[in-house]
Amino acid sequence: MSSVTDAYKKHTKKSAKLFERSKKLHVGGVSHNIRFFEPYPFVTKSARGKYLIDVDDNKYTDYWMGHWSLILGHAAPKVAEKVKKQISSCWMHGTVNENTIEFSEVIQGSVPVAEKIRYVSTGTEATMYATRIARAKTGKKIIAKIDGGWHGYTTDLLKSVNYPFDQPESAGLTDESHIISIPYNNLEKSTSILESVKNDLAGVIIEPVLGGAGCIPATKEYLTGIQEFIHKNNALYILDEIVTGFRFRFGCLYNTMSLDPDIVTLGKIVGGGFPIGVICGKEEMMKIIDTKSNNRQDRSYIGGGTFSANPLTMTSGRAMLKFLKKNSIPVYKKIGRLGENVRNGLSKIFQDKVTVTGMGSLFMPHFLANGITQVTNAEEASRCNIEMLKKYHFELIAKNRIFFLPGKLGAISYVHSESDIKNLLEASKKFTVSIRD
Repeated sequence: MSSVTDAYKKHTKKSAKLFERSKKLHVGGVSHNIRFFEPYPFVTKSARGKYLIDVDDNKYTDYWMGHWSLILGHAAPKVAEKVKKQISSCWMHGTVNENTIEFSEVIQGSVPVAEKIRYVSTGTEATMYATRIARAKTGKKIIAKIDGGWHGYTTDLLKSVNYPFDQPESAGLTDESHIISIPYNNLEKSTSILESVKNDLAGVIIEPVLGGAGCIPATKEYLTGIQEFIHKNNALYILDEIVTGFRFRFGCLYNTMSLDPDIVTLGKIVGGGFPIGVICGKEEMMKIIDTKSNNRQDRSYIGGGTFSANPLTMTSGRAMLKFLKKNSIPVYKKIGRLGENVRNGLSKIFQDKVTVTGMGSLFMPHFLANGITQVTNAEEASRCNIEMLKKYHFELIAKNRIFFLPGKLGAISYVHSESDIKNLLEASKKFTVSIRD
């Protein structure tokens, strides 16, 4: 057992006992696969601002930030005060409410494609429904996605997520013959694959920045090239901005890249810390889900779910976006600057052993291996030394009380500071010494 693991176990004894109880109740001891890490995850007691506090009273500076959803930090006061007021009235009623209308007006005002909106409770549902709309609208079956692209656990899109991409991701999938994958940032190869299925191609779904696959931005040329092919062949262009929406600016990333998507999915930040998924689309595309205007054979049947557009999520989301709109210049300027500082700092510390991907307030180091010298797609990211990345993240947790979910990208929030970045870089320097020795 390593000294790092020993240090972690010494300071997380209550978490260890609680996790043993959790394993008796939950599959793998967790409620989301990626939340487990060796030897066991600490158990969080509370969170506020930039900190997570576990049951042993350890305080961690958090860069996971609720799956990257908390751009203002944990329990942001401007959101909390609105939520407390709403909860004193009600938190669930299952009927049309004014909260939803007001929230949608904010989204529509900042996301041009959001001519019509439908809410769900998760990003997985949003992408699932987006592909259904594409198939219903075009009468075609094939959906193309990116190698390594993550769009949730929906059966429609659970393919080519992990390297090697030609192997099944799961038992129990039934629609894999109607899903294909294309390589990120390789336009020539991607269009060649799309050309081979163009007669039955319903749509392509793409993240402008690959999140789970390595925090890798797409080039503008790649995204516009795919768009040109898609629209030429009467398929739908779906941008998954669940990670990127409102992360870099007040609105979506696609607005800055001369893109014209048919549907954009949102989540994470727009929920203000509450469960949400949003399908935003051109009216021409979204009218197919109108059950009043379409019969059963012609419609794309999309419900929403019991808790869709619940007043708490609508209230927290509206409070979040109103704050971001009013303070967009200081928020995005600060977190973007801190992100640039940490990417530059890590590159300087690790030199040619690491390449750091990301943009704005997102960042991820990749420990180079297997001849990889740059990371522009998921295959290159997967061939890097992922175990070393997890080791690095775990040492930050155990020795420095700095939390990244091991192996995942980091997200900076408005409550992080220059001193936090300095501490992260100092801890990273110590890690280079430990692996050298």
